[in-house]
Amino acid sequence: MKLRTRLFLSISALMTVALFGLSLGLVSVMQMAKSQEDSIHDNFITLDIGLKLRQNLGDQLVMLLKDTPDQTALKQNQAQFQELLDQGIDHDQQTNTNSGFEKARGDYEHFLKALENAGSSADALNDNQSVTAAFNTLRNGLLDAHRQALENISHAESASRSRALWVAALLGLVGLAVLAIGFVTAHGIARRFGAPIEALAKAADKIGQGDFEVMLPISSSAEMNQLTRRFGIMAEALRQHQVTNVDELLAGQQRLQAVLDSIDDGLLMIDRQGRLEHLNPVAQRQLGWEEGRLGQGLGEALQRPELDEQLYLVLRGGTLERAPEDLSIDIDGETRLLTYSLTPVSHTKGHILGAVMVLHDVTEQRAFERVRSEFVLRASHELRTPVTGMHMAFGLLQERVHFAPDSRETDLLKTVNEEMQRLMQLINDLLNFSRYQNGLQKLTLAPCDVGDLLTEARQRFAASAQELDVMVLLEVQEPLPRLQADKAQLERVLDNLLDNALRHTPESGLIRLQARRHGERLIISVEDNGEGIAYGQQARIFEPFVQVGRKKGGAGLGLALCKEIVQLHGGRMGVYSRPGQGTQFYMALPL
Repeated sequence: MKLRTRLFLSISALMTVALFGLSLGLVSVMQMAKSQEDSIHDNFITLDIGLKLRQNLGDQLVMLLKDTPDQTALKQNQAQFQELLDQGIDHDQQTNTNSGFEKARGDYEHFLKALENAGSSADALNDNQSVTAAFNTLRNGLLDAHRQALENISHAESASRSRALWVAALLGLVGLAVLAIGFVTAHGIARRFGAPIEALAKAADKIGQGDFEVMLPISSSAEMNQLTRRFGIMAEALRQHQVTNVDELLAGQQRLQAVLDSIDDGLLMIDRQGRLEHLNPVAQRQLGWEEGRLGQGLGEALQRPELDEQLYLVLRGGTLERAPEDLSIDIDGETRLLTYSLTPVSHTKGHILGAVMVLHDVTEQRAFERVRSEFVLRASHELRTPVTGMHMAFGLLQERVHFAPDSRETDLLKTVNEEMQRLMQLINDLLNFSRYQNGLQKLTLAPCDVGDLLTEARQRFAASAQELDVMVLLEVQEPLPRLQADKAQLERVLDNLLDNALRHTPESGLIRLQARRHGERLIISVEDNGEGIAYGQQARIFEPFVQVGRKKGGAGLGLALCKEIVQLHGGRMGVYSRPGQGTQFYMALPL
């Protein structure tokens, strides 16, 4: 028999028994209620008639005891008494009961005869034993009818109580029958289908753990056997799919291994806990490791504990705020310099799986930069003395030689003076830049009010901005804390940025000079609405001797010098620009 057929029959049987018991109980309760209502109603009619009869009899007795009874009223009461007796007898005949009204009629007739024999005197009535006996017999008969009616009501209540107990017992038996059928059904279903389902669940757990050698249950149910057969087909398909995926994963891992090993830079792969998982041969040669150090922490393996802090920051989704210092590695008595970068490896769903550290050997590059910096520093010093002498001599020559203001000689002298000043500015920029790169420039730190710093910078360029019809807007987010900074050096940065903004802002343009707090950093920015910088050129904007995109002028050292000053303060400098919509240079200084 199919599972759904068994379930249908079992549930149908439960519902049938439950509905039968409920219907039987409802019918019994309704019949009991109707019977009790009729019985109580009939007995209340009997009680009412008996009460009226006793009241009427009392009225007759009161009239008879008077000295001169009112015969008309007495006859009316006697006729009313007969009518009540007739009503009681008719009610007994309709309800097929005996309430004593028939006997009361005979007793009343006997009372009337005794009363007629005794005469109409009240004293005769008091002394006549036969009248008294007939009256007592009639009265006691009516009282017996009253007691009988009360007993009938009590009996009806007892019968109803017994019937209610019987109905409750019947419903209890029906409930027990439903429970028994439900228990038998549930036990049969659990025995027939629970064990196979549990076996399938255990098989699914083993398959989930990669164990496809499982025993599948056999059941007497066609549906369970069909489910077991399809489960076996699914397990076999998963096993084949796993074999295929393992082969593909091994092939992909081999290809990835070949790609990593062929990269010119060193590569270290780090897991979520900060331990080394893999490194390519280039990294092993760069670090001089003769044996693998997999499983160690990054800081422990490289003997640089500060790398662990940087790595944990990257693994939490953060970024390094400044370019890290070069790693100095001693290999066979030779010192090699390596730059590195830490990049998180993220899952497609967003959570971080680990990190990658890329190493690049910059020993020769750093040596060249050092030679270049020393050359620029020496050349700047050597050039500064003769150029200064030439500038002084040219000044003396201008004082002694006089030409007409509109003469060709005057234009030539003016051109020579401008170019000589430009040459002096170039030599000073080279000298300052070399000092910063070689660590010769020191900062004089002191409390610095940012609002005053920006206000003074705005005032220095107020006249130039007015000539170009450019508005310089100052926006300071109050209150701002005071900085520990070299005010003169920050003024040099602001002057350079404002000068660039004025040169690249169109007429009737706007420059925003802003300062705000962001966490534990102070952000100072200079924003213009000029032509902007192309996206491909923004990466080189801070390199020395580089001029990209916008209007050219100078040696390309201004922004590089600004970056060196900001980094010397422990901050970082950046640019945000959209071509055609303006440029914003900003510096983030630590508080």
